[in-house]
Amino acid sequence: MNGERDWPAPAKLNLFLHVVGRRADGYHLLQTVFRFIDLADTLRFEPRDDARIVLATPTPGVPPEQDLVVRAAEALKVGAGGTANFAANCGATIYLDKRIPMGGGLGGGSSDAATTLIALNHLWGCGLSRQALQTIGLALGADVPIFIHGQSAFAEGVGEQFTDVHAPDAWYLLTMPDVAVPTQEIFRSPSLRRDTSAIQPADWQPGWGHNDLEAVACKLYPAVAQHLECLRPYGAARMTGSGACCFVDFPNEASAQAAQVSLPSNMKGLIVRGLAAHPLSALT
Repeated sequence: MNGERDWPAPAKLNLFLHVVGRRADGYHLLQTVFRFIDLADTLRFEPRDDARIVLATPTPGVPPEQDLVVRAAEALKVGAGGTANFAANCGATIYLDKRIPMGGGLGGGSSDAATTLIALNHLWGCGLSRQALQTIGLALGADVPIFIHGQSAFAEGVGEQFTDVHAPDAWYLLTMPDVAVPTQEIFRSPSLRRDTSAIQPADWQPGWGHNDLEAVACKLYPAVAQHLECLRPYGAARMTGSGACCFVDFPNEASAQAAQVSLPSNMKGLIVRGLAAHPLSALT
């Protein structure tokens, strides 16, 4: 595999997100449907033979050793250390082009980590299975495994148990409030509802459900509430993940464009298309 190619790391939407309980260890039990979209970061990997992991394009304010991309590469070295084809001197210089906003609920950091695991698994010749990569990814963050799974899926547990679902063709008007919402702040809120009734994956239908995290995010960050209010005339607008980005779906690009031009001039909006699968799904 050629390390000079660009490796995509697509964003995701949560088409709904319910909190159905809480484990004894404090982790929340969720039900959601993940859907990939064509907004993506890109990564490039230059293999090294000195065992070093070098992030050539560090994220401002994030120490390189704490960046999920670096942590994913280091975790893969540990996970692949006992395999026959992995050489202990494997390393990489990593270039990351960020397009997915941080703190938006679009899973950018998790997607970057997953693409790092997928790409280096091939470039280093580790030969780890999809399930093995998902296990490594889960230790990095609850959203990482879905990007390795690679298909639209109904997710349960802490977000790592998947049942594939069909998400129909759709275009989305995605708006980006000028705030970064810390996920932990939302989940720690005493006002977060944690008792929504669970459903069976087969009972989910497109358009069904809501986002239990929305009410907390809207209270803490009024800009999220303002964006949802602007989108609701066009359909069942929702916040994705723990926020702050919001979206509403359309059957075609033209109708999404018509809604986009009516947004207030100070509101950032982007039209994105739903993907049938992760662009790297064939490699896992």
